[in-house]
Amino acid sequence: MTDKKFDVIERRRGWDGYFKLDVYRVTHDTFDGGRSDILQREVLERGHAVAVLPYDPVRDEVVLIEQFRPGTISVQDHYPDMPVWLTEIVAGIIEDGETDQDVARRETIEEAGCDIIGDLELISRYYVTPGCSSETVTLYYGRVDSSNVGGLHGLEEEGEDIRVFAVSAEECFAMLRNGQLCNATATIAIQWLMLNRDRIRKETGV
Repeated sequence: MTDKKFDVIERRRGWDGYFKLDVYRVTHDTFDGGRSDILQREVLERGHAVAVLPYDPVRDEVVLIEQFRPGTISVQDHYPDMPVWLTEIVAGIIEDGETDQDVARRETIEEAGCDIIGDLELISRYYVTPGCSSETVTLYYGRVDSSNVGGLHGLEEEGEDIRVFAVSAEECFAMLRNGQLCNATATIAIQWLMLNRDRIRKETGV
């Protein structure tokens, strides 16, 4: 409900490294018409990300990337069958002075080695984990030519080691169904493609 209000009593920087951690003391309206106690909450200020679904409607192929993700390490203690190298779509953090679409085009070249053809189409903008982080993802569909996609990509100075490959749309849908695409951004993107694939191909003249 939009009429609810909150008040930030205090905000201080708890950690100021590669990631930022802010400590809030906040109170907010409650659903019963009252007011919450003063809550202390830690919020990871990671920045805002842009992701791209690189899809070739002519060849009917999705371009995917695979890379090591350190956030998966501790998960192994609870779910040892979960992967550490994740199959994903292109994504990156917005740097100062960049627009969302600047990031989409830059990251598609850096991570997947291909250019976006024409305009980007907005799929969604969403919170990642709003219980503990301010990060949002702006997700686009970008048309690419997948005919020469493949190999290793990423920026060496950023420690990126990215394997790039293309799969048919049907194979990609199967990967989603069998749990190979176990990250939210790829899941949202591929589900969107399931709903919009025929329209995209028709608009492309396929």
